[in-house]
Amino acid sequence: MHELSIVMSIVEAAEEQAMKHQARAVECIDLEIGNLSGIDEHALEFAWEVGVKNTLLEKAHYNINKVKGWARCSNCDCEFEIKELFDPCPLCGEYLINILRGKEMKIQSITLLN
Repeated sequence: MHELSIVMSIVEAAEEQAMKHQARAVECIDLEIGNLSGIDEHALEFAWEVGVKNTLLEKAHYNINKVKGWARCSNCDCEFEIKELFDPCPLCGEYLINILRGKEMKIQSITLLN
């Protein structure tokens, strides 16, 4: 389950910011997760419960802002929304595409308690 390693990375980054700003806890974290990232939200929820125990994030909640997948066709340069990694171009049917957005996973914001 790579979601647990993701949560541990989030905990590390958030605790670093909390120490930097002399906060006593983290109240909330906003995450940006792409639809093509491969992250299972149910597994992330389970990993969150386990991964934040005895940390500054123990009582924090998180919000997920989903990012739609977006791609450009290598053949005709058409840009289009993509729901699966292997969706073809809707204009020419080409499968060789460049993913522009949708694979990201990042922290958008952290709300700290002082």
